[in-house]
Amino acid sequence: MRWFRFGAGRRQAEQDPGRQQEIYREVRERFGAHVPGRFADQAAAAARVLDGDDGIVVAAYLLREFADAAFAATAGQGFQADRRDYRWTWQGAGPRLRSPLAGGPGVSLHPYVHVAAAATVVATRAKQVVRVTAAEPVVTHVLEILDLVAAGWEYGGVAPDADAASLAATLIAAAKELRAAMPDAPPLPSGIREQMRRNNTVDVWDPAANRIIGGFNPGRAMREALLA
Repeated sequence: MRWFRFGAGRRQAEQDPGRQQEIYREVRERFGAHVPGRFADQAAAAARVLDGDDGIVVAAYLLREFADAAFAATAGQGFQADRRDYRWTWQGAGPRLRSPLAGGPGVSLHPYVHVAAAATVVATRAKQVVRVTAAEPVVTHVLEILDLVAAGWEYGGVAPDADAASLAATLIAAAKELRAAMPDAPPLPSGIREQMRRNNTVDVWDPAANRIIGGFNPGRAMREALLA
């Protein structure tokens, strides 16, 4: 695997590719859909495993791996897809498109466990992320995943549950903190800018109880975080 090279930079000499692979394997094996327990609890525990500089490199790789797999899973369903602006795909496909968040061929990472843990690391340790690895690809992947999630709610009729809403909130926090820590943050992609123009509140469901437990306005949350 070449993924550990993602951490290139002036701190690379202090990183341990072998340790990074150990962390990666541990996060994949100890956490996920195959493990009993609440996804939120697993994500919190997995974030603690992603410790130190090597954990940050692994978190960055997990975000890249999921963003790549999600795009491939979307395009693989026969719909035209732009990974920096998913709204066109969701508008054209609607409920015919299976959300990559639900898993499927090629999507082996769990969005509410592995991706949520990686996004938590980025959100809480953004200044260190900038020092340890190339930050621009990280923020790009964070925003791609956020756009995929929010566009599915807005244009694809996907009903968010509490885990999906929590993931979106964590991705927004990660994008906010990382962009603030970057000396020259890149422009927001068109898909995110379009989402920020929306002001719709989606119902957040509890699938177990089959009832609405709250609401989430992703456009407003993005504006408040990313335009501050």
